[in-house]
Amino acid sequence: MFKFVMILAVVGVATALAPVSHSDDVHADVVSRSDDVRADGFDASLHTSNGIEQSASGDVHGNIHGNFGWISPEGEHVDIKYVADEHGYQPSGAWIPTPPPVPEAIVRALAWLESHPQAPEHSHHH
Repeated sequence: MFKFVMILAVVGVATALAPVSHSDDVHADVVSRSDDVRADGFDASLHTSNGIEQSASGDVHGNIHGNFGWISPEGEHVDIKYVADEHGYQPSGAWIPTPPPVPEAIVRALAWLESHPQAPEHSHHH
C-alpha cells in the first residue's frame, strides 16, 4: 500500500511539474478519469482537456507500470513511461536525459590502465 501511495505522489509531482502555459490550462477540464482499486492491484487513468494524460496499473506485489504525458509549450507531445518495482522507479522515453558517451580517448586510457596494473608501492622503513 505504501508503494501505491508513493507512486501516486510521484505522478502527482510529475503532473504538477508539467509545463503549464498561462492560457486556457487554468481552465482545463477532466475529460475522463478511471480509478479501479482491487485487492489484487489497481488501474487508474486521467485525461484532461489540455492534453495531460496519466495512466497506471499495479499488481498485488506493488509493481506498477504506467505513463504520463503532456503537450509542451512548443506543441510537442511529451510521453514518459515508467516501471516501479523492486528495482525502483525506472522512467523511460525520448524526453529522459541520457549521459553523453564517454570520449574515445578516455575509453582507451581506461582500457590501458586496466591492462597495466600498477605495481604496489613499497614503503621504505629503516
